[in-house]
Amino acid sequence: MRKKLALALAAVMVMSMALASCGGGNDNKPAGSTPAGSTPAGSTPAASTPTPSGNKLDITMATGSTSANYYAIGGVMATVLNPVLTQSNINVTSTGASKANVQLLQDNEANFAILQNDVAYYASTGTDLFDGESPYEDWGALCTIYDEVVQVFTLNPDIKSFTDLKGKTVSVGAAGSGDNFAAGQIFAEFGMTFDDVNAVYQSYSDSAEGMKDGKIDAAFCVSGAPTTALVDLAATANKPLNIITLEDSHIDGLMSNYPFYAKTVIPSGTYDGLDRDVTTVSIRAMLVARNDVSEDVVNELMTAMFDKLSDLQAGHGKFANLTLETATDGVSIAYHAGAKKFYADNGITVD
Repeated sequence: MRKKLALALAAVMVMSMALASCGGGNDNKPAGSTPAGSTPAGSTPAASTPTPSGNKLDITMATGSTSANYYAIGGVMATVLNPVLTQSNINVTSTGASKANVQLLQDNEANFAILQNDVAYYASTGTDLFDGESPYEDWGALCTIYDEVVQVFTLNPDIKSFTDLKGKTVSVGAAGSGDNFAAGQIFAEFGMTFDDVNAVYQSYSDSAEGMKDGKIDAAFCVSGAPTTALVDLAATANKPLNIITLEDSHIDGLMSNYPFYAKTVIPSGTYDGLDRDVTTVSIRAMLVARNDVSEDVVNELMTAMFDKLSDLQAGHGKFANLTLETATDGVSIAYHAGAKKFYADNGITVD
């Protein structure tokens, strides 16, 4: 059994290493292989509701693009946890990431999902990405896994602070994307709007290409750091890459207004030419489940996650950020009953 598990993990690790700098969305190049326990992009199996005692629940876990972290993380979870789970079996499906995953949960086409904690907050409050929609309440949080860092990047040496963006050509993320909403919130925190810049609406990988050609002065990226597109930009641009530091007073303002933000430091050396630590904010990738998944199924899955945490970490580097102490950081919706039981059993009180 251990030999088979090791071989399976090795296969997943090959893919995971290629994805270690990618976010949960669709912004990066395909990595090729499909994780164990997963279904190809575009084929989302119908989710099961909890089955009678003695039968295993087929978990449909909505993730993201096959080229991004969420899909790889789900694949590692399936590989490591399915052999030890007695009440459920994880099947991973590729999706359009966070917003699409909320819709799949609402439609009961998935019963577990990985998504950004800000998107979960918007869905639960009927705001921003879900403005005008009824708040979604039929789900609960299990844990957060890792930081997705807000990175305002530039090759323009005249841009040293956020207010230096005024009058510049700035990519504020694809229209309607999480990057775009984060950009709007940060502009507002600095007393600015998109009208203060020449705003263009592109993904961060397209923005990086435009920056090489001198068409864009700065751009927003919300992704795990280091991010592949920025690593490539720093290595090939022949100019120093700068990530703009956000002052503590503005970080405090963002955290006060939006419960999903956390203060984050990007260490010096994360990118070629980045010779200082950068303070900014981050959101977190979060694991959620529909409330009609039984408490026992969720509790067993979370127990297995932390019992097998070293194996999960061996399969994907993002699990290095997951500990019992950080698992509740940035949770932006109510907890699932099974998660409450798990945390209570481990001496952690959650609301």
